[in-house]
Amino acid sequence: QVQLVESGGGLVQAGGSLRLSCAASGGTFSRYTMGWFRQAPGKDREFVAAISRDGGNRRSADSVKGRFTISRDNAKNTVYLQMNNLNPEDTAVYYCAARLGVSIWTIEYDYWGQGTQVTVSS
Repeated sequence: QVQLVESGGGLVQAGGSLRLSCAASGGTFSRYTMGWFRQAPGKDREFVAAISRDGGNRRSADSVKGRFTISRDNAKNTVYLQMNNLNPEDTAVYYCAARLGVSIWTIEYDYWGQGTQVTVSS
């Protein structure tokens, strides 16, 4: 069973950037498809981005396309979310997730981190 710990959240002004990290332990990281999700106050959790086990395939939500980039370093057991040109609508708790399946198209994940808060001020 894999454990996930997110870091890198914080307060940033609109137009700024942040890079989130998610460190995995307790499993063979390269066996997991990884994803990022977020949940804003009063809203449902939503998909942000996903990356395949070898990093060769990625997808992201339309709302972040062109601004957010997911990547991974299997040697460091870490997945990243680079977030550029942030706006107040990006304010949310961001969660890292892992699944043993191959597909990056499903939103069903097996393991979740505790989340990291991202707040974007206008």
